[in-house]
Amino acid sequence: MALMITDECINCDVCEPECPNEAISQGDEIYVIDPNLCTECVGHFNEPQCIEVCPVDCILVDPSHTETREQLQIKYDRLTSTA
Repeated sequence: MALMITDECINCDVCEPECPNEAISQGDEIYVIDPNLCTECVGHFNEPQCIEVCPVDCILVDPSHTETREQLQIKYDRLTSTA
């Protein structure tokens, strides 16, 4: 499952540099997560790093982008492939 940032985001800038897949960027009003790049840190860390650092708990599972851990691992492998 990709993650999403809710409108409770305070634009504190701590999540963006923590994302190993560069899936987080500044949107029009709040930070946004690209579901094509988000692996919930599978392949990098045991827990999503953006959730770990978010001071307002505004990062949730995106119900419109549900993926299994295996699918997230495949996405990680694809994103980090050098071939």
